[in-house]
Amino acid sequence: MLQALADLFSLVLDPIYGLTGNWWITILVFTLVIKVVLLPLSFWVQTNSIRMVQIMPQVNRLKVRYFGDSETIGEEQTKLYKENHYHPLLSLIPLAVQVLILFGLVDVIRGITNSGQPGTEFLGLVPAEDGGLAWIMPPLAGLSALLLGLAQNHINPLQREQSRAEQFSTNGLSVALSLVLGVFVAAGMAFYWICSNITAIGVQLICNVVVNPEKRIDRAEVAETREELEALQNLGDKTPWYKPNPLARREKRDYKRFFNIVGKHIVFYSEGSGFYKYFQGAIEYLLDRSDLIIHYVTNDPDDQIFTIAEDNPRIFPYFVSEKRAITLFMKLEADVMVSTLPDLDNYYMKRSYVKKDVEYVYMFHHTTSVTMISPEGCYDHYDTMLCAGPHQMAELRAIEDCRHTPKKNLVACGYDLIDQEIRDYEARPREDNARPTILIAPSWQEDNILDSCFDDLVEPLLGKGYRIIVRPHPEYLKRFRPRWDALKQRYSHVSEEELFFERDFSTNDSILASDILVTDWSSISSEFCFTTLKPVIFVDTPAKVNNPNWRDYGLDATDLTLRNEVGVAIEPTELRARVGEVVSEMLSSMDEWKGRIEAVREHFFYNLGRGGEVAGEYLLEAIMERQAERDAAA
Repeated sequence: MLQALADLFSLVLDPIYGLTGNWWITILVFTLVIKVVLLPLSFWVQTNSIRMVQIMPQVNRLKVRYFGDSETIGEEQTKLYKENHYHPLLSLIPLAVQVLILFGLVDVIRGITNSGQPGTEFLGLVPAEDGGLAWIMPPLAGLSALLLGLAQNHINPLQREQSRAEQFSTNGLSVALSLVLGVFVAAGMAFYWICSNITAIGVQLICNVVVNPEKRIDRAEVAETREELEALQNLGDKTPWYKPNPLARREKRDYKRFFNIVGKHIVFYSEGSGFYKYFQGAIEYLLDRSDLIIHYVTNDPDDQIFTIAEDNPRIFPYFVSEKRAITLFMKLEADVMVSTLPDLDNYYMKRSYVKKDVEYVYMFHHTTSVTMISPEGCYDHYDTMLCAGPHQMAELRAIEDCRHTPKKNLVACGYDLIDQEIRDYEARPREDNARPTILIAPSWQEDNILDSCFDDLVEPLLGKGYRIIVRPHPEYLKRFRPRWDALKQRYSHVSEEELFFERDFSTNDSILASDILVTDWSSISSEFCFTTLKPVIFVDTPAKVNNPNWRDYGLDATDLTLRNEVGVAIEPTELRARVGEVVSEMLSSMDEWKGRIEAVREHFFYNLGRGGEVAGEYLLEAIMERQAERDAAA
């Protein structure tokens, strides 16, 4: 076969040499002839590449939808390729053809050099064997491959959409192959390879004119889905690639243990150690009133649940990072999943595609509005909502009516965290002679108190005998640490007995010990006032609005209406003139505020004092109903 190829190539090369009289020019012209002959193949590959880019958004969405499940991704991707007639191996055919041509040229080049014609000796030199000037060919071959790769990164429809790492890998392999060829083949063959690489750029430009990719590809959609996939891939562990992840073995063990247990009835999902307090009442009820195993998945390797489980053998805790939890969610098999995570199925965390009838239960980690603060659609894919009070139930129904979404199971539950804090507060010893304490605890959005009006708030209160505690939102410290450090430095001359910047957020001591809370739009306001029955000063910074369409629901947001029921709202521009007077009036009328706030609290919550019990009752009943359904079916 190779001899037949050599004979065929000689039939082409000899006439060209007869016209040019130069073998180097002959090889260049021969390369152009080969490119013209192979143009139909190039057009076919071009069409195939465009087809791949066209379905790339669907491929990216598959990888997001089934993230971490390589087997399912492979199966779905193969189906997608077949449906769209994409051939993954087609792009290798031109390379295979080029290699075959190289082999066919072996005897041709040997014949030319053996002819003894002047100027042909160099064509047959092999750098690895003959050395000398022949060593110029490997770097030229590598350079030609590099030029082709850089050009293809911009003009090839498929290579253009590859990540930089993929482009680097593709180009690096091509350059390495060219260098090896340049070292171990005759200079004439290497010259053909160089010419082939350079002319391939022109062929690609011709293909782009004949089969124009820009008329067939939605680049914006490709970019959007690629960014979503990359964001998902970059989640979680930030350990440098060259360092082993110290938690990898533990996570792998817990992940495997979770799926090795069949027949799971209830799973709690926690984003961090601080979320256990929202589940605590329900979990304690289930432990006391049933023999259920509590499966508790957390993204936090230091979650307090691991310590709690040491004394509760029916709590099975698992450390699973945020990235691997995506796959865990998709493959979940349980009767009930309980979470405080909004946007289920909207972003990374999906409903199970393995068990379609899992009941997803949302447990609120705040007590205020679900219209203005919550992004639109963030609760759409939950089955059940454990509502803290009538306001949340009314708002959720209004959202369903306005957006025409399926009716959820809304449970008049209550809020166990407030019940716990009320009990803790009432059990605290009273400090009769303590200085009046003002707690400043803002939210973290732009233009919050710390960034927009802190000086106007604090300076009128300094030197008045108050103890002022500043408790930033944890997200503020995460995002704006330099601002926080600069703020502390600005007031470093003030004694910590008068102005204290809190460093420990593991307890609620500063909240329970304060007499007045100052905040902007933080949900800590309801936690504070309904626990202590003490008033709040609300600074009317720009409202935190995560849903611009909230007014379409026809209800006033609780975050707005509550401000004048449990405290006093002040414009930022009025702080210097009014805050001192408002604080003084509040401190002198604490009994009046107590009665007023207590009256609001009575109708604000369902089942005050029994929120955890009611949540546990519902979850246990839901599990028993599933069991009864299985028994009836059996």
